[in-house]
Amino acid sequence: MSEHILDASAVLASILREPGFEAVNAVVRESYVSTVNLAEVASKLADRGYSDASVDWTIREVAAVVVPFSDTTAIATGLLRPATRTAGLSLGDRACLALAIELDLPALTADRRWKHVRTRAKVELIR
Repeated sequence: MSEHILDASAVLASILREPGFEAVNAVVRESYVSTVNLAEVASKLADRGYSDASVDWTIREVAAVVVPFSDTTAIATGLLRPATRTAGLSLGDRACLALAIELDLPALTADRRWKHVRTRAKVELIR
């Protein structure tokens, strides 16, 4: 059974071996990641100059269970906007939180701003 929902920042920490990557690597095989957050990861890797093939290969090496972005999760993501607006959370951030609420699993992130928002999601920081 999966233990966490991974935010793009957590996936990137794992891929790029940034601070906190050990925490992600310890649970990645038992975790979920939304297709929205994978799109964020692909964007960041492309910004760093990764080739299309490298982005594809790198993302496929992430061992988390990939969850398609459903209409239910999309609506829940939108409904999180008022609670997260002042913290400046992005659509991807809210998509991760919405999936965490939906599956009743903690969201794993490097983004400290998440600790300052009030949602039903449990949040764990990797650093």
